[in-house]
This record gives sequence, structure tokens and C-alpha cells, in this order.
Amino acid sequence: MNVKSGNVEQFKSYSQFKNLQEFNAHIKMWLAVHKNKLTKGELVGLKRLIRFAAKVPGVCNAKIGTVLKAIHEEYGGNGISRSTFKRMIAKATSLGILTVYETERKNGSQSSNLYIFNCFPTSEPPKMKKMNHLNKTSHLSKTNKKDNKKRKEDELDHTYTSDRVPHAFMQVVKCFFPEMKRIEEFWRMAIIAAYSHNRESEEKMITTLAIHSFKQLIRKMKSAIEIKNPIAYFYGILHKKLEELYFEELFELGFSTEKEQISYVHFKRS
Repeated sequence: MNVKSGNVEQFKSYSQFKNLQEFNAHIKMWLAVHKNKLTKGELVGLKRLIRFAAKVPGVCNAKIGTVLKAIHEEYGGNGISRSTFKRMIAKATSLGILTVYETERKNGSQSSNLYIFNCFPTSEPPKMKKMNHLNKTSHLSKTNKKDNKKRKEDELDHTYTSDRVPHAFMQVVKCFFPEMKRIEEFWRMAIIAAYSHNRESEEKMITTLAIHSFKQLIRKMKSAIEIKNPIAYFYGILHKKLEELYFEELFELGFSTEKEQISYVHFKRS
């Protein structure tokens, strides 16, 4: 899809965010999940692009040269290469973080790209978009190897769970989802919920709420209610519990009425 080039203000309709605060919250969630998939240089490029997308939340049409120059100046001449930046764009696009449109001038010649940051999918666990291969046959062996690796991972039990997952949480989840991969997926969604509420440093509290949320999920699953996506349902429960906790804290601060609480929240975010 080609669009006409112009000032970034004319691309406001492409923004998926209500304001800068919401944009930043979604970026935190994206990075919580995919940060380790980017090299140090690629991460530098992505973060600078994010800053260029602040004027119109989530939208940027800066030229690559402009972005690279800003990075070069910020790091005292130790910037990143154009190839590193382009590689970052390809990765971010394949992960679903970005959507890129080519823009053209009035005379039809190509101009700078339009970078659109996407909302983090909070209704279901994030999925990595697969890149299309020009020659699918030549990649069959790689695909088979990946499938075999995935099967092996699915066969691993809870004893292989990463140390990053709190032991107490793992002990509860393993009773219903004994696979290592599933346990880690549940905890990953707990971390995402924590980031969305700026609670990522409070692991003990998050662990406690995550366990309670998981037990509520199991209660629902044992009832007559059919849950097609347990991990997404778990995220929804934990997200609601974190919201309730936030408003309880506001009440303790003296904001007793709902109107006062909402006004304070708006004040803090402005």
C-alpha cells in the first residue's frame, strides 16, 4: 500500500492509541515479550524510532537518515548502521510491533516510509507473524527441524521450567498444566500484565495475584463455562485484579469517591 508523503500530523488517523501514555504502555508490553529477540543495535534503533513516534502517538514518517543521525549524535558518534536499522524494521514487522507503508511524493517518486506501531494484543497471547519465503521448498528441512524442536519442547515437564518463573507459581500451575512450555506462557502473561500497570518490580505481589488469578481460571474451567483460550482468560482476570488493587490504593490515599479517583488518575497520566 502506497500513501502520499507529507507532515506527520496528516497521518493522525493511522494512530491506534488515544494518547502518548497508552502508546508507552503498549510499547512496554511489546518489549517485555520481544526485547530479547533484538540485538543491542536493533534495540537502540527501535527505541529511537519510538521517540520519533511521540508527536502523533505510534506514528512516524521520519527518514532513515534522520533517525540514524539522531542516534549518531546521542551516542557520541557511535551510532548504528543503515543495515542494522533495516534489519530491526524487518524483525519488528514480523513480530507484529510495526506496520510499514511506503509513501510517495506528488510526482510519484518514493519518499520516506510511514511506520505505524500496533497495539499489543491483550485479548489473546501475542503471536509472531510468520514471514513469507520466496522459495518454500528450500526451507522444508528448516521447517521440519523447527517442528521437531517444538515437539521436544512440548514434551518437557515442569522440572525444566526456567528459574525466572517463581517456584510457588510453578507449583500451582503444574497440577493442571504440567508442560514446561505452558507454565512459562502463563508466567509470561503475568509479566505483561505487570508491565501494563507499572508493577514489574513487585514480583512477590505479582506472584500472589497471579496464583489467585490462576485458581479463578481453574474454577471457571471446572464449571460449565467453556474457555477456549485459558491463557488469555488468565490475563484478563489478573489485569482486573491489578486494576482493583490500584483503586484500593487510591482509596487508602484518601480518594474515597469514584469521581475523585478518576480525577486523580487523569491528573497522574497528564
